[in-house]
Amino acid sequence: MNSDDVSTKTQVLVVDDDASLRELLENYLQREGFKVSGVADGVAMFEWLGETEPDIIILDLMLPGDDGLTLARRLRQQTQVPIIMLSARGDEVDRIVGLEVGADDYLAKPFNPRELLARIRAVLRRPAQSHVDGSAAGQISFGPYRLEPASRRLTRDGESVSLTGSEFDLLRIFAEHPNRVLDRDRLLDLLKGYERNPFDRSVDVQVARLRAKIEPDKKTPCYIRTVWGRGYIFTPTGEV
Repeated sequence: MNSDDVSTKTQVLVVDDDASLRELLENYLQREGFKVSGVADGVAMFEWLGETEPDIIILDLMLPGDDGLTLARRLRQQTQVPIIMLSARGDEVDRIVGLEVGADDYLAKPFNPRELLARIRAVLRRPAQSHVDGSAAGQISFGPYRLEPASRRLTRDGESVSLTGSEFDLLRIFAEHPNRVLDRDRLLDLLKGYERNPFDRSVDVQVARLRAKIEPDKKTPCYIRTVWGRGYIFTPTGEV
């Protein structure tokens, strides 16, 4: 997929109380072919979302009223729309927490708009990659779950399990490589279209989010297990 495919008719919502930054991003992204709207806080964001569903949300961490982390948690209760968080602090803890609450990527201010554009395109490419090779071209079953790569759907005993695009792609990668240890660098390489994050724990956080949704006991995982010092291994049988 080329960059034009990603931007054509794509709706971006920028949530930032810095009016000058909102205007800069709106103008820049519009020149790149995106449809862009901007709001200053969480109240205005949810009012806007009541009428329109964006393709991606650019969400500032430091906002008046509810901060970006609080808003990201609320968003994840309602929608799986991709979220890129922005923060002037660039704190490592904020980055990790941002991913833990459901953000798909995190960018520290100040940043070059071209870098944000690259991250937007990378995040938006993830859900579009429904083609897989080998056995993953069909449905894959493990425990009570059924993974359907073509429709990008995970079900548990017939009921849909809500996953973000990045969570689905990570689970698909594990399902394609059962009973094999995959280290963090290998997982990033296999996640086509994934922009490498400037912090080391990004894959660990994504794994923790995925475990919370599929493991019977996330404290003692049976499907996605840690191999200390080496990486992770996916065991379809759930045998510890």
